[in-house]
Amino acid sequence: MPRGPQGQKRPADSIGCAVMVGRIATGEIEETLKEPSGKVRSGKAGSKARAEKLSQEARSAIAKKAAAARWG
Repeated sequence: MPRGPQGQKRPADSIGCAVMVGRIATGEIEETLKEPSGKVRSGKAGSKARAEKLSQEARSAIAKKAAAARWG
């Protein structure tokens, strides 16, 4: 059986998947999600700290550099 993005078991065929989605929507079955890993939590905390430390001009310069790299 295929696995979802967080390791959930998923049906391989489209009809089985549709039935499962319907059951989740109506509350027949409960979908349990994993807790975020430590890497995810520390990454979010680090990005928040970096954003607070940078000035508006520095954030703008970083964004312009990223846009130039992306769109060439």
